Amino acid sequence: MGPLHWGICSAGKISHDFLVALKTLPPEDHKVVAIASRELSRAQEYAQTHNIPKAYGSYAELAQDPDVEVVYVGVIHPYHLPSTLLFIQAGKNVLCEKPLGMNAAEVKAMVRAAREKGVFFMEAFWSRFFPASEKLRSLLRQGAVGDVVMVHADFGLPLITVSRCTEKELGGGGLLDIGLYCVQLACMVFGGEKPKSIVASGFLHDTGVDKMGSIILNFSGNRQAVFTYSLLAKLPNRASISGTKGIIEIPSHFWCPLQLVVNGKNEEFPLPPPSQKLNFLNSTGLRYEAEHVRQCLHQGLKESPIVSHADSELVHSILDEVRRQLGVSYPQDQP
Repeated sequence: MGPLHWGICSAGKISHDFLVALKTLPPEDHKVVAIASRELSRAQEYAQTHNIPKAYGSYAELAQDPDVEVVYVGVIHPYHLPSTLLFIQAGKNVLCEKPLGMNAAEVKAMVRAAREKGVFFMEAFWSRFFPASEKLRSLLRQGAVGDVVMVHADFGLPLITVSRCTEKELGGGGLLDIGLYCVQLACMVFGGEKPKSIVASGFLHDTGVDKMGSIILNFSGNRQAVFTYSLLAKLPNRASISGTKGIIEIPSHFWCPLQLVVNGKNEEFPLPPPSQKLNFLNSTGLRYEAEHVRQCLHQGLKESPIVSHADSELVHSILDEVRRQLGVSYPQDQP
């Protein structure tokens, strides 16, 4: 079996980091064969920087490239639906950045299209593929902290001056940008169970998007998840999973974890160093989701067992309800 042939949709910051992360994996396993941007010059610049053979000035050209096996979609989230459907309809496997859609309806539309075309399709919740996250799931299966009763997390960064984070037409808002990391953590810990109730409170920006919020998810059996997220200030950015027999702590930067503290005992999971400068923290960790996609395709899978279609639909259904309570709506929510 030769290397997996990647196509990259968008020449933005996260695509750069994904390309750098791929370089930490064996070249006999992963090869980037093409990149597309709405500006050809931008695609050509990335192609030169990352030694990519082909550059396109449209996503349609990338979709029609017969050498591309799987497309990484790194556009901003209001464009996830049209971009992803374009590639799925062309018969390409797709790894799409989070949040997969602007709402649960968009996620269902993409999942339905992927199933109809028989292609692999996954939301790029990179957090779940870090070795620390693999270890976390293993510890929970083993009952290392007994029965889990509480998940707590906070995620805050001073991003309020970044237009992408506050402009509604760009998919701005703290929940869809960073708050969803907290939600997906709870969904993972509680095994994809739907919460029995959701309580949310927060504050909106002048543009109508959320700039800060707190969420309580109540699960069966008196179990709870409590989160705070903010675009106004840096928070501790830690997470903890508390059970009847102990606690697992994920120190700062829980969304790209390199460390677990299990009942007071510390374990570290270092990342390989990047060969080029990164835009985001610990981005070489994107390597783990890329390798997972290769393994899934090798096994003939159409969805990931770690971020399944049902997982994405559950997370987005929770996000929809939180937005409803906060009073945040997007043009994509109109029927």
